Amino acid sequence: MSGKTDASVFWDQPVLGIETSCDETAAAVTVDGRILSNIVFSQTEHSLYGGVVPELASRNHVRKILPIVRQALDEAGMDLQGLGGIAVTQGPGLVGSLLVGVSAAKGLAMGAELPLLGVHHIEGHLFAGVLEHPELRPPFLALVVSGGHTELVFVSELGVYEIWGRTRDDAAGEAFDKVAKLLGLLEEGQVTQGGPRISALAAGGNPTAFQFPRALMGTGSFDFSFSGVKTSVLYQTRELSEEERRDRCADISASFQAAVVDVLVHKTIEAAIASGVERILITGGVAANRCLRGEMEHTARDRGLQVFFPTIKLCTDNAAMISGVGSFRLARGERSGWDLNAIPRGLLPGVKDRVSSR
Repeated sequence: MSGKTDASVFWDQPVLGIETSCDETAAAVTVDGRILSNIVFSQTEHSLYGGVVPELASRNHVRKILPIVRQALDEAGMDLQGLGGIAVTQGPGLVGSLLVGVSAAKGLAMGAELPLLGVHHIEGHLFAGVLEHPELRPPFLALVVSGGHTELVFVSELGVYEIWGRTRDDAAGEAFDKVAKLLGLLEEGQVTQGGPRISALAAGGNPTAFQFPRALMGTGSFDFSFSGVKTSVLYQTRELSEEERRDRCADISASFQAAVVDVLVHKTIEAAIASGVERILITGGVAANRCLRGEMEHTARDRGLQVFFPTIKLCTDNAAMISGVGSFRLARGERSGWDLNAIPRGLLPGVKDRVSSR
């Protein structure tokens, strides 16, 4: 649970949040920036097919959404009539999964005569940090880093965003998953636990044993690229025998992780300095990586910057962050209509895309 945040930011009425952008079915209740409940159900069946199957994900959401909402309400000690509003992830994500959440939220809100608010998933990750750290106030720079996203977002004020950099190919978490699969670290069919597997193995490896590339470093760009480091791991491990690859797997993992972390830390710190902020938020699933946390904290401290991380549960996809955004926007008088629909792709609301305008 998080501490109380500035009441002027959030609505003083409880808000139910619903998140179904991929393969997690989640519901949560927040009020005044306090998390009253945060329930996440992670689907496991996809491991049989080598990746998230959209049709299977949406069918699982249909089965789980109402029980998860009920569990979130029960844990918060209230019912629908005790809520002030309902917020739901509108996008980006898998369209079938998003539609389940949006449809459920619309039905519940209409039946209980509650205001409805569609939320952008990335703004949710930004608010995970705001919920966790009451002292985190704009302006700040956020690195949103996960399996699907790697973006640098300048937050001049809550609700007003500027994209300073993004990945040109693979997201960082995606690269972790692909390299873990290449090294045989995942169980058969598993595709989304590469980060934790590589991180655990890297703890016993030498991060300088292999020289993997750091793409777009020294270019003046805040964009990222991780396909090259993934390909380099493939080529360099091809030169090893099966026994050598097995014996040196910890060194490969540590060297790969160091390459990715170096780029994330360098570009984030340089962007923070260029933007003139003193505070940095690291959020998203890869923000749980211990090496990234340690290196970012060390480098930020040396440059006189503060760095903030959500707890592990708020780094990965969850509904508390969606409820937080909903509470913020509902407090400002914003509402979505009953024609709210899923938007599988799209920019943050209130965003200026500095990358495309350069």
